[in-house]
Amino acid sequence: MTATHAFRFAAASAVLLLAGCASSHILTGTPRAPIDPAQVRVYYGAPPVAFEEVAILETSSGALTYGEQNKTNAVLRKLREEAASLGANGILFQGTADGHGGRGVSVGAGGGRFGGSSHTSAGIGVSISPRQKLGRGVAIYVPNPPPLQAPVAPTPAP
Repeated sequence: MTATHAFRFAAASAVLLLAGCASSHILTGTPRAPIDPAQVRVYYGAPPVAFEEVAILETSSGALTYGEQNKTNAVLRKLREEAASLGANGILFQGTADGHGGRGVSVGAGGGRFGGSSHTSAGIGVSISPRQKLGRGVAIYVPNPPPLQAPVAPTPAP
């Protein structure tokens, strides 16, 4: 393998590794023109009265996201972005689960003989990537949704 081929192989491997953090969807309805992710409402309990299903969504928090709240925020952000790219203005949130990753240590050793010389080697590998959080939801289109309300700041006590 030439150096050029080795570089291309390493670059392709890096792209595939990063693609593992991407969101995915399976179309189950009709997509629409993309919208702003801030317009996508997440429904945690009862769904709206009328809606059209657009797609099933799956995503992960990412390989380098630390802290449970940060992982959940990343999952919700990615679900909103994926739904918005399909023109869906709502998500029926189906929950999260712990994915792959986590800390680990590997040890390896080897030896051999080549051209009249013998050699031995040993290695230790350490993985410190956090366990990812996986999220799932259904992208929906809600005709005439009620307007999103901005959070109301509490009034200070006199």
